[in-house]
Amino acid sequence: MNRIPQFHGSDLEEVAKYFHLPQEKIVCFGANVNPLGLSSNVKNKLAKNLDIISSYPDRNYTSLKEKIASYCHVFPKDIVVGNGCTELISLFIQVLKPKKVLLPIPSYSEYEKEISLIGGTVEYFPLPEENDFSFSLSSLYKSLKTDIDLFILCNPNNPTSTTVYVEQLKHILSFCKKRNIFVIIDETYIEFVENITETTAMPLTNLFDNLIVLRGVSKFFAAPGLRFGYGVTGNISLLEELNKIKNPWSLNSVGAYAGELLLSDTDYIKRTYSLISSERKRICKRLRTFPFIRVYEPTANFILLKLCKNNLTSNDVFVHTIKNGLMIRDCSTFVGLNGEFIRFCIMNPKDNDRLLNCLEEICNEKTSH
Repeated sequence: MNRIPQFHGSDLEEVAKYFHLPQEKIVCFGANVNPLGLSSNVKNKLAKNLDIISSYPDRNYTSLKEKIASYCHVFPKDIVVGNGCTELISLFIQVLKPKKVLLPIPSYSEYEKEISLIGGTVEYFPLPEENDFSFSLSSLYKSLKTDIDLFILCNPNNPTSTTVYVEQLKHILSFCKKRNIFVIIDETYIEFVENITETTAMPLTNLFDNLIVLRGVSKFFAAPGLRFGYGVTGNISLLEELNKIKNPWSLNSVGAYAGELLLSDTDYIKRTYSLISSERKRICKRLRTFPFIRVYEPTANFILLKLCKNNLTSNDVFVHTIKNGLMIRDCSTFVGLNGEFIRFCIMNPKDNDRLLNCLEEICNEKTSH
């Protein structure tokens, strides 16, 4: 089968156009967004308060920062608000001006793009497949050479769905502190893990001034169009430098108001935890009965699979599933993934079953040939 163009996990419009499918009929397993969709409680309150569009947001986002601080158990003074995590990644890299950055691979590709824009160079830190894409501290320390000045960690990592826990993070931050290495931890998917207190680096921002932790509402709160992200760091001088170049109202009034509502919606948060946790276990249990697929233990809301049949490619699976109205992620463009890999996120049980049946169908079909 000929290779098709590569699509990002959220390229729903392009995929629909390429395969001549109605966009509304495609279930997107590639974007890693909460299947519950936007909270109905938030929708209703937003609809009743749209007059806020007529006002500028608070330049300091005081109320929003207080809500973030309560939600993350950090100090309001250590928070910066931005137009999604993407903007904050770009701004922090502009301020830090790293000459050489260590990036785990495979991982999210946007970091490398931003580093190249400021003239920095990247050194890769391969995550070993034989160790289920987890790494040892000793191997990391060997890669954190004296000329490295920034280490970026996506935690949980995309696309592997692996997590580095707090105790390890403390050791990493201490090691980096001694060598004047800054650390950015992207916690885009942290709220999907089983026990967030064992994984989040948020409390460490009060202990280490060489740390920035980033989060947003795109994935967990199903609000990618809101473009609301936030960063936390105990390094006040860094925040001061960032605020000098940051647009004063990078988050609009609707985004600031909705952000407070989202972080306060405890019922939605509980329902998300319950759905993702139960479906993650159920899906993995069934996948492990497929002899032709290797399942990597997930901690986030998405699962990485390796296709272990010589005549079965990630392209084959992508085409087969999209023709059934299911859009997964072909991982062939991720640097550091050697072989045939696919990734998909956890949706509602009915759609998850459709995908599992579709995967089993094509794998059995290829096996019988």
